[in-house]
Amino acid sequence: MDRDARLDRLYSLFDDLERRVGGKQRLQDCDGYMDWPERGVYFFFANDEYRADGDQLRLTRVGTHAVSEGSGTTLWNRLRTHRGALSGTYEDGGNHRGSVFRERVGEALVERHGLHDEYPQWGDGSSASRDLRLKELDLERRVSDYIRDLPFLWVNVDDEPSPDSDREYLERNVIALVSNYGEEPIDPRDDRWLGYDSPSEKIRRSGLWNVDHVDEDYDPVALDRLTEAIAETGPP
Repeated sequence: MDRDARLDRLYSLFDDLERRVGGKQRLQDCDGYMDWPERGVYFFFANDEYRADGDQLRLTRVGTHAVSEGSGTTLWNRLRTHRGALSGTYEDGGNHRGSVFRERVGEALVERHGLHDEYPQWGDGSSASRDLRLKELDLERRVSDYIRDLPFLWVNVDDEPSPDSDREYLERNVIALVSNYGEEPIDPRDDRWLGYDSPSEKIRRSGLWNVDHVDEDYDPVALDRLTEAIAETGPP
């Protein structure tokens, strides 16, 4: 089976997953009261961008959590960090220093709109002062607007936190399969895709908001494991 056929199978599995969970969600409509699985893998899709056959929204970001020993991070914890704050001091903003996804989207917005002078410390360090976070709040809000509007799916994979977890295995292999980095492009990205403004070559060339695993080989058996995980997944 070649890469085209495996991608077709992957997107067919996404169709199955979508039926099982009752449709794609958007973070703007989600909260912690929904019945999320404890642990899982999530898949964000581009808005108004379709595969080459024009039928399915194309995958744009894959992520997971709890891949280090003893981690207590839940699936909703990670999704909430990407979503950002709904109230309080940083209302409708967020903390990109706690979310690589937010950081990468913000970097691309800085490049696209020439905002280097306004946000010279974007992405610096793992924490920031209150004053700096307030200075960055307008950009954090633009990041929230972008991410909260992306349709996404999730799959239940509830093994123990570990670098060898099934979550890490699925994340790594789905990214490697979908990535166009170093490959003949399949499902070319729309010219307007924000990721093309990213300073990261791996994001621009892979067509994903991912950097890790985009230049790796994939294990075709991962699609069998994803099939099993989908069978264990229900609505939130």
